Amino acid sequence: MTNDNSTTGIAPRCLFQFSDDRCCRMLRSPAHPSFCAFHARQELQRIESQRLGEEVSTSLHGNFLTATDINHVLGKLFIAVAQNRISLRKAANLTYLGKALLSSIPLVKQEFRFEYKFKQWQKVLANAAPLSSPPEIIDSNSAPECPEELPEPDRPKKNDG
Repeated sequence: MTNDNSTTGIAPRCLFQFSDDRCCRMLRSPAHPSFCAFHARQELQRIESQRLGEEVSTSLHGNFLTATDINHVLGKLFIAVAQNRISLRKAANLTYLGKALLSSIPLVKQEFRFEYKFKQWQKVLANAAPLSSPPEIIDSNSAPECPEELPEPDRPKKNDG
């Protein structure tokens, strides 16, 4: 039995390395160039977490000086929790921080005098970027796509003689 990966130079095993220099011994996932299904999913979650963190924390004006800014971010947080993209524990901590930010707004208003006209507020809301869609999760238990019927290998012809 030969391994197709040995001829292409791609390692047949997962290349994830633990902190104590051990390597994962699982077979590499066909859906990822270097990791098994478990570590490929971990990498996808880490990348998605970073991207989602940037998206959720982006307020309307780039700062958290108004209740509208904080409310907009909390709304995106609500959507991310509903889509199961953020854990409830992390969401609870972020909500608590949002509550602290909201309670400090009267002090911010004493330091800075600013007002918005309704048309300005509508314009800001119209230009606000919504939260992106969650990425598609590849099911690690499903088999890679294979042709329904494998072609018959060529057989040498027998000489009758």
